[in-house]
Amino acid sequence: MTEWQRKSPLEWLTYVNKEVNILAAEKHKYKGWVLTVDPVSANILLANLLENGNVSISGILGHAVQDVEIVSESTDAVKEQLAHLFMPGESQTYSQEELEEKKNSLKNWLEKNHIPVKEEGESQRTLCVAGVLTINPPYGPEDCNSSNEIILSRVQGLIQSYLALQQ
Repeated sequence: MTEWQRKSPLEWLTYVNKEVNILAAEKHKYKGWVLTVDPVSANILLANLLENGNVSISGILGHAVQDVEIVSESTDAVKEQLAHLFMPGESQTYSQEELEEKKNSLKNWLEKNHIPVKEEGESQRTLCVAGVLTINPPYGPEDCNSSNEIILSRVQGLIQSYLALQQ
């Protein structure tokens, strides 16, 4: 077991969002920003922010890590970029008014198509379809949750059709 593997998850956490140089087995060298360290295997996920705006992701197996040297701390801009690497490309924020309008429009469309829907939750922001599916803000197909896969896929299809009509 290597020294890297003997570290605790809390010790590994101190490397997250830091730029590091890694020396691995067979004198392989890696440099990049630590996205995460797997607490079971000690594997490291590194990101390299390329000049063209793209990102290169590398995984280094924990058992191969011989040395990790912190090169620099991340700025707020780098932290923000790293945090959004795996988020959908169209992550958009909506005002409360826009969310309310989207919810009401979808709810009215579902009701017009004879789909039983009601608002639920403390702030009435979640739509509940037939008591078996919920739609959370911002009310897209990916915001649907249900344990019934058939209903889930059908309602997601309906919402995609609805969104296509809106454009």
